[in-house]
Amino acid sequence: MPTFLHVGCGQKHKAQTTAGFNTDDWQEVRLDIDSSVAPDVIGTMLDMNTVSTESMDALYSSHNIEHLYAHEVPIALAEFKRVLKSNGFAIITCPDLQAVCALVADNKLTEVAYTAPAGAVTPLDILYGYRPSLAKGNLFMAHRCGFTMRVLLGTLKAAGFISMI
Repeated sequence: MPTFLHVGCGQKHKAQTTAGFNTDDWQEVRLDIDSSVAPDVIGTMLDMNTVSTESMDALYSSHNIEHLYAHEVPIALAEFKRVLKSNGFAIITCPDLQAVCALVADNKLTEVAYTAPAGAVTPLDILYGYRPSLAKGNLFMAHRCGFTMRVLLGTLKAAGFISMI
């Protein structure tokens, strides 16, 4: 059975990833820095040493890399590549700063951009981290860098990912 690593899973399980992973055909291994979400593996994107090299068929990372400092992103992407099998693939998503900045330029910094299961999200939350989570002391949720589509694709290519989108 193929296995995917769910990086920065939080409270989510494979049912909240993609339709492709949400089947009986995929086994999920959940990795998170926060032990309170009961992941299979406690660790960070920067050091996933408890996950064996070339052990994963796929990797899913949704809204995680923006929590790193820019200089840490290549380290995390190297870890992503290390744990993937040679024919493995990664699904990596993050906010698009170009779209967020359009809202900011339209003077909508604190207006609701969309509503997530956790609540209303504003451009300010997208830029710096979800304020209700930060206010509760979950500083892992702070955003420390960001990407436009072009920058993300270039960063992935520089990290050795050969195909995107």
